[in-house]
Amino acid sequence: MGGERILVVDDEASVRGAVAQVLREDWHQISAVASAEEALAVFRKAPYPLVVSDIRLGSMDGLELLNEIKRIHSDTEVVIMTGHASMDNAITAMRAGAYDYLVKPFEDLQLISNAASRALEKIRLRAENRRLMETLKKQNEDLEHINQFLKDQASRDGLTGLYNHRYFQEALQNELARSDRHNHPCSLIFMDGLRSCAMVARYGGEEFMMLLPKHPRRERWSWPRRFAGGSRTIPFPVGTRSRTERSPSAWGSSRFHRTAPPEAP
Repeated sequence: MGGERILVVDDEASVRGAVAQVLREDWHQISAVASAEEALAVFRKAPYPLVVSDIRLGSMDGLELLNEIKRIHSDTEVVIMTGHASMDNAITAMRAGAYDYLVKPFEDLQLISNAASRALEKIRLRAENRRLMETLKKQNEDLEHINQFLKDQASRDGLTGLYNHRYFQEALQNELARSDRHNHPCSLIFMDGLRSCAMVARYGGEEFMMLLPKHPRRERWSWPRRFAGGSRTIPFPVGTRSRTERSPSAWGSSRFHRTAPPEAP
């Protein structure tokens, strides 16, 4: 069955039946009840996208029903039916969140169909707008991920995955400026030939650089010693066998500190 689910609420059987019949002829799925209490009972089980309700319903009126419906499911649209003598209540209902109102007795039954169609179109457009917003949000997130990936790739060496020469030069200038500004020492270690060691940046070829902000002079050689010690156990293939050889390497160090005394050769 096509159409939308619509709940019709009116304590007058003739009006309830007429409204339900008109909406069924528009191929909607109609549930019709005689009181606000019955309406809430079925609504709580499965909220309807549209409710068409009389404003006068006995112990619990249409305004109270409207407020409860909006509390349970705020996206539900409500069309209020009212007589000429209760137009003030209809205006109050509109201010409380009703989508539209119909005046009884109906001059033309087509007015019922038209009001329902407008309300359902609003519901459809709201759902479509949310779907588009979610799609746009997802696309923006994907774009941010791509941009971040490209940004990371621009700063990485394609062979090793380490920071590349350009990024290193930028970081070096920033750290030198920070060292000068805050009077912190900054050390630089130059390594050549350590193929199996993970360095901070690839300088070029098999040469790597390690930038050590705020690193005291007495500690900066601890890093080369660690890597040199590890390089002694690197296995190298010899013929069909593999044996442990020491990896040849070269080390250099430079230190920047604006107020530091000259180092001994």
